[in-house]
Amino acid sequence: MNITQLKPYQQKPAPFTPGEPLFWDDPHISTQMLDAHLNPNHDHASRRPETIDRSVDWLIKTMELQPGNALLDLGCGPGLYASRFAQRGLQVTGVDYSQRSIEYAQEYAQQNGLEIEYRYQNYLELTDADQFDAALLIYGDFCPLSAEQRSQLLGNIHRALKPGGFFALDVTTRSHRQKHGSSNGWYLVENGFWKPGPHLVLEEGFDYPEESIYLDQAIVIEIDGKISVYRNWFQDYSLKTITAELAAGGFDIQSVWSNLTGTSYTEDTEWIGLVTRKK
Repeated sequence: MNITQLKPYQQKPAPFTPGEPLFWDDPHISTQMLDAHLNPNHDHASRRPETIDRSVDWLIKTMELQPGNALLDLGCGPGLYASRFAQRGLQVTGVDYSQRSIEYAQEYAQQNGLEIEYRYQNYLELTDADQFDAALLIYGDFCPLSAEQRSQLLGNIHRALKPGGFFALDVTTRSHRQKHGSSNGWYLVENGFWKPGPHLVLEEGFDYPEESIYLDQAIVIEIDGKISVYRNWFQDYSLKTITAELAAGGFDIQSVWSNLTGTSYTEDTEWIGLVTRKK
């Protein structure tokens, strides 16, 4: 390959410039992601089972959910939260844009006698209206979206909720990014997260401090010289900025926390957990 092909990727891209499209639905990457979701020993894709259990208990209490209430789980992945809520008697709809995760969730529900509606769908294309008592967007799923996409998603959620319906989410802060942002480096693997064959990975992080935006970028070079660029964007928040964005989307803040298990909010928190209601 001609290494000068890499030069454009050294330049800092405009915020939310996309990389490879729909890569979470890539046959190989989605398999790696599902494995990460289901691994109980780390928080790489989903939180550990004991944390999920505490979140479900706390959210049911905080959002005053009762058996039979309709719950919308956005970015549900393999159904780790959805299945627990269904076991508590809620009518759950899970939405995710990974076919592999949805298929796993459907199989798990069938094997365990859980009546859950799972949809392979982009939640930016959600059209439901006045259907749900509560909605969830857990583990920072709001943060990788551009401002336009976030506004669209809030509109979709607002429309989908019944009057006064609850919406709970968590977002990252700059404190989190300072601890967990990517460091620049490279590595060579025979079979890795991004590709099944031999490939070289060049990792670089780009910070946009004035906008509280961060980019994790991975340039993947395969043995035949093919180059793929994967970009994970993150919009970080302060309590002030997330409160303003949610208010503009039609939601009243009910309570603020450092997570979705009920830990009290502090100024130096890495996460902000919010419980809101549709105005």
